[in-house]
Amino acid sequence: MLPASMQVISVNTGKAQLIPGAKAAGESGIYKYPVAGAVEITAHGLADDAVCDTKHHGGPDQAVYVYGQTDYDWWSTRSELSFEPGSFGENLTISDLDSSLNIGDRLVIGNVVLEATAPRIPCGNLAAKQGDKGFARTFREAKRPGVYFRVLHTGSITAGDSVELQRYAGDTVSITEVFLICYEPQPDESVIHRLLDAPIAIRLRRQLERKVS
Repeated sequence: MLPASMQVISVNTGKAQLIPGAKAAGESGIYKYPVAGAVEITAHGLADDAVCDTKHHGGPDQAVYVYGQTDYDWWSTRSELSFEPGSFGENLTISDLDSSLNIGDRLVIGNVVLEATAPRIPCGNLAAKQGDKGFARTFREAKRPGVYFRVLHTGSITAGDSVELQRYAGDTVSITEVFLICYEPQPDESVIHRLLDAPIAIRLRRQLERKVS
């Protein structure tokens, strides 16, 4: 069970950077590094943070990507790779957090309120950054995708800020469940409708709606 109170370990932003094997643009914003001081959180994400592949990343429903230190600790015991804050391209690294959140759960950090909307689906850029062509599959099999959030209330965040977890009051759909369904070629329609009743990200909503249209 996740604690009600956690802490921001690191706030991470990045610039557009050339990456081997990147998509058509040849650049990616996946290289995120910790920044000092307060960082403004807008409805579209962190100030001065690059999002290159806007078809699959960013936007108001996937404005902030969060990864938990608990999941990083899990990786560290099972991989020879080194994992520091920002390793998976997350904007916020948070203590005591893992991928067991539910869609609609909220993180309150000072004046900022974030709402969980979707898991991160691994792509070629993540594998390229890790220097492992098979890392997307490894990431998928780990079932620790991290979480995308929409911003319900803007403000600023600084490393060291306390984080309050507020659980979603509606019917729960876990991030892990959504992650696994994304790989199902023909998920059960009743499951899809259950997901559509949750406050999921618009990209994911459109994908699911096509499966039942």
